[in-house]
Amino acid sequence: MHTKRDDIRNVAIIAHVDHGKTTLVDALLRQSGVFRENQEVVERVMDSNDLERERGITILSKNTSVQYKNTRINIIDTPGHADFGGEVERILKMVDGVVLLVDAFEGVMPQTKFVLKKALSLDLPVISCINKVDRPGSRPDEVVDEVLELLMDLGASDSQLDCPFVFASAKNGTSSMDSASQGDDMSALFDTIVSYIPAPEGDPDASLQILISTIDYNEYVGRIGIGKVDNGTIRLNQEALILNHHDENRREKVKISKLYEFQGLNKADVQEATIGQIVAISGIADLKIGDTLCSLEDASPIPFQKISDPTISMNFMVNDSPLAGREGKYVTSRHIKDRLLKELNTDVSLRVEETDSTDTFKVSGRGELHLSVLIETMRREGYEFAVSKAEVINKTVNGKTEEPVELAYVDVPDEFSGAVISNLSERKGELLSMNSIAGGYTRLEFRIPSRGLIGFRGPFMTETKGNGIINTVFDGYAPYKGDIAYRKTGSLIAFEAGEAVPYGLFNAQDRGSLFIGPGTIVYSGMVIGSNPKSEDIEVNVCKTKHLTNTRTSSSDEALRLVPPINMSLEQCLDFIDNDELLEVTPVSLRIRKRILDPVLRKRAGFAKKNQN
Repeated sequence: MHTKRDDIRNVAIIAHVDHGKTTLVDALLRQSGVFRENQEVVERVMDSNDLERERGITILSKNTSVQYKNTRINIIDTPGHADFGGEVERILKMVDGVVLLVDAFEGVMPQTKFVLKKALSLDLPVISCINKVDRPGSRPDEVVDEVLELLMDLGASDSQLDCPFVFASAKNGTSSMDSASQGDDMSALFDTIVSYIPAPEGDPDASLQILISTIDYNEYVGRIGIGKVDNGTIRLNQEALILNHHDENRREKVKISKLYEFQGLNKADVQEATIGQIVAISGIADLKIGDTLCSLEDASPIPFQKISDPTISMNFMVNDSPLAGREGKYVTSRHIKDRLLKELNTDVSLRVEETDSTDTFKVSGRGELHLSVLIETMRREGYEFAVSKAEVINKTVNGKTEEPVELAYVDVPDEFSGAVISNLSERKGELLSMNSIAGGYTRLEFRIPSRGLIGFRGPFMTETKGNGIINTVFDGYAPYKGDIAYRKTGSLIAFEAGEAVPYGLFNAQDRGSLFIGPGTIVYSGMVIGSNPKSEDIEVNVCKTKHLTNTRTSSSDEALRLVPPINMSLEQCLDFIDNDELLEVTPVSLRIRKRILDPVLRKRAGFAKKNQN
C-alpha cells in the first residue's frame, strides 16, 4: 500500500552558474543548527574539493540534510555549468521537487533554462527563489515575470506555473515572501519547502527498490552508491540483487555490508532505511549509476534517464617529449589508463576509448571545461601526460554529417558588440537576437557550432577588455557548416635544446609574444611564443652573444625583456592547434609541435597541403 513519509522532503537546488546555490545551502545548514555555536565554518562548505573552491564553481552534486522542526530536508546542491549537466540530470530522479534559484540582478540565464527543462520533463514541482535581492541594481519583480515567461516557454503545467516565489539573500541568510522586505532568517524558504514540496511516496511493505543516482568514491571504503529508497525497506547485512534497466544481462547478488544516511555534512551509520530516505551504500565493488538494488524475491529494475552523449573529445597520451618523466610521478600508459577508468566510476558523462596506439586514449566529455577539470585534477595527483586539441564529435544522419551546435548568450558593453558579432560570424555563428540590457550592455544570442567556440574565450576576453560574459548551452545537432579557421596566429618554435637566455629571448621577442622567460629549459619543436602572422617561425632562444675584444658603446646596455605571457591550462588548451600538443606535468604546462623534428614537420606540412 502506497504511503507518504511526512517527516521527509527531498529537494534539489538548481540554477545558472554563480547565482548562489552553494551559498544558499550554507545559510540553510547554519540556521538548522548543523554547526556548533563556536565551530569555524569555511564559506561554500559544500564545495569540498580544491578545484571547486579555487574556481568558485560547483563541479560535483553533493548531498546534505537539515532538520527543520519535525521534518528532515534532504538537499542536493547541483552544478550550474552545462558541462556538468550529467550531474544534474541524474540526481533529479532522487528528489520530489526543486528550488529554482535566480539572481535578482541577472535574471533568467541560459543554464537556468537548461536545468529547469530537465526538472519540468520529470514533472517535478518548482519553488522559485529570487536570490541576491540585497544586490545593488536588483530587480526582483521583473525577474519574477522572466521566470513565468520561461515556465510558459518550456510548456510548464498549470500547477508548475502556480509555483510560489520566495525572495532571499543567501549571503545575509534571510528570506521572505515579499520582494520589498526581508525576514530575519530562512524560515520563509524552509516553510515553503515543507508545505509545497510533496512528501516522498512508496510502499514500505513491497519488495525493495533503490535506484543508484550518484556514485561517491572513498580511498578507504571504495565506491559508495547513493540513491533514494523507492519501495520496501533496506537493512544492514541484507542480501539484494543488482539489476539495470538498460542492461538486461546485469544480474548480481550482493550483501549490504555498510548503510549510511546523511546528517548535516556527515554520513551516519544506520541499521535500516525505508521509503523516501536517501541512503549511501558501500562495500559493493562494481556498483554503477543507473543500477537498481532489489530484493531477491521480486526483482524489477527502475527505468533510468539516459545521460546525454558527450560532444567533445581529446586524445590523452603518454608524454614522449625530451623532458618526459622529470616532473611527474605517474607517467606510463598503464597509469594513465587506470586513472581514466577510475574517473568513469563517478563521472557518467565521460567516455574513455582505446585507440590504435597503446599509448593514446580518446576521452570524450560534455565541453572544454569538463575535460580541463579532469586534466587539472590528474595533474595535481602527480600524473604527467600530453593532450591534443579538443575536437567535436560529429554524427552521420542519412548519409550527411551533422555537428553539435550550441546557443551562446553573450553580454558585452555596447561599444564592443560589433567586434564580437563579427568574430562569432566568422566562426559560423548565426545571430538570433540582440537586446539592450541594464548598465550599458548588449545581450547577443547566437546559434553556433560547438567547434566555433573552441579557443574563443581568450580572444573574446581581450576584445571586450575583460568585461564580456559568455554562457553556452547545448542545442542539439545540425548539418555541418563548413571549415572554420581557428587560429589566425602562428607559433614561435624553439630551434634547439638548452636553456633560454636573455640575449636569445631579446632577439625573439621582436617576432611575437613569448610564453617563457630566462632560465626556462626548452627543446627543439617546443612552442615558446605566438607569432601575430599566420606562419610558424623557428627562433633560437638559447643563442648567447659572441664575445669580442672590442668594446662598443651599446654593448653594456641592459637588455629589456617584455614579461612573458603566463598561460593557464584553459588558455593553453584554447591556443594549441591541430598539429600541436599540450604537455601537462604537475609542475609545468608546455606547448609543443606534434612532430618535433623540423625536417619531418615540414614534410608533413607539404604532404597535407598537397592533399588539400
